[in-house]
Amino acid sequence: MAIQNIIKNIQDIMRKDAGVDGDAQRLSQLVWLLFLKIFDDKEKEYELVDPKYHSPISEELRWRNWATNTEGITGDELLDFINNKLFKQLKDLKFNQNDDPLGLIVKEVFEDTYNYMKSGTLIRQVINKINEIDFNSKEDRHHFNEIYEHLLKQLQNAGNAGEYYTPRPLTHFIVSMLDPKLGEIILDPACGTGGFLISALEYIRKSGEVKTKKDEQKLQQQIRGVELKPLPHLLAITNMILHGVEIPQQIRRGDMLSHPLRDYGPKDRVDIIVANPPFGGSVKDGTEANFPADFRTKETADLFLVLFMALLKPGGRVGIVLPDGSLFGEGVKSRIKGKLLEECNLHTIIRLPPGVFQPYAGVNTNLVFFTKGQPTKEIWYYQMPLPAGLKQYTKNRGITDAEFDVVAKWFKNKKANDNAWKVSIKEIQERNFNLDFKNPKGGEVVVELSSKKLIERILGKEEEIKKIIKNI
Repeated sequence: MAIQNIIKNIQDIMRKDAGVDGDAQRLSQLVWLLFLKIFDDKEKEYELVDPKYHSPISEELRWRNWATNTEGITGDELLDFINNKLFKQLKDLKFNQNDDPLGLIVKEVFEDTYNYMKSGTLIRQVINKINEIDFNSKEDRHHFNEIYEHLLKQLQNAGNAGEYYTPRPLTHFIVSMLDPKLGEIILDPACGTGGFLISALEYIRKSGEVKTKKDEQKLQQQIRGVELKPLPHLLAITNMILHGVEIPQQIRRGDMLSHPLRDYGPKDRVDIIVANPPFGGSVKDGTEANFPADFRTKETADLFLVLFMALLKPGGRVGIVLPDGSLFGEGVKSRIKGKLLEECNLHTIIRLPPGVFQPYAGVNTNLVFFTKGQPTKEIWYYQMPLPAGLKQYTKNRGITDAEFDVVAKWFKNKKANDNAWKVSIKEIQERNFNLDFKNPKGGEVVVELSSKKLIERILGKEEEIKKIIKNI
């Protein structure tokens, strides 16, 4: 595929540059350049529709005026232009926030984005390659969407950046089980690269409900995402534009945990929440004080769970990824789960096989579904088995859409079988809201590591700790 070769060539060029270190930086560098090219191609569309269209970017900084000429500025001159003009002015972009949502998007994208490359000559080579892609061509855009998804997947191999990417079969399954409709507000409060929201967009488009331009506008306005970190926010904005969202102003930079829970009112309520909230990490000091005393903790996943309950409309639906620790934890975790089971019907927990998030996270994870408005009476569990002959998912053999087919059929007509069982609320209360129920018929997958693998994992963790201490 021609576009695949273009992206591979770009990555090869970047590897020659002394300033770019690792996959995450390489991707960040590529995507801000792609963003400007995609944005410029989009503006050509706007100008055809509206001759009075005015770009939020000054003429000198528009892609068409400094990047499209293959024999244009290069070397130190290009490097100086990017570092001291382009980035400086885009980070400090002046615009009317009410009248110019595109200006806000550009400013947010560049606020914490950096040019890592140190060779202006190599940057020119990368730019010339990017110009071979026409984002106004349906064929080019379709092929590029597939490659962009592949680029996002590479984040799984980019150290801690892997937390931003949820495997697409998971986002497809969760969205399809929630069955969103046109007009329902769908939120991902920790949206990463936007995978859940893209799955929701595509699902509703395929449902046949979107028949007119007005329907499409309504759909785009009902999708909302918030992301704290600059790299995934940039990736999510670009992802939205690639998937036909005209002005992705609903994808905001921010931290929804940093506001007092009481500040969220009726205007913030949503119909559906889809998320893979960050887990295993600690929130910044003082964040827990935004929550009621009984639910204060530094564990991000637990605070997000409390936030989800507050943000849901009555009858609102949730499909999220949670680690095993959230299911069996005691103390604050038990109180949060008690509140959840009292206010919501937590009807289904899908226990995922090992390695779904490898190599980023070795913890076991679950897909958790609940609806707000009625207390839980029973929870159905489904233990997803690994495919025959597979001991664990790996980065080269991840989970697939087809492996969810059996689970999807069961989900819509739940019955006990070798992989499925239900537990009453009485049993849960007797165990102090420990939700970590094992399959009574066995079939639990235990990953046994060889001593060599175990030592490698321990040494790897020690190296990570050393790096963190060095950074501090």
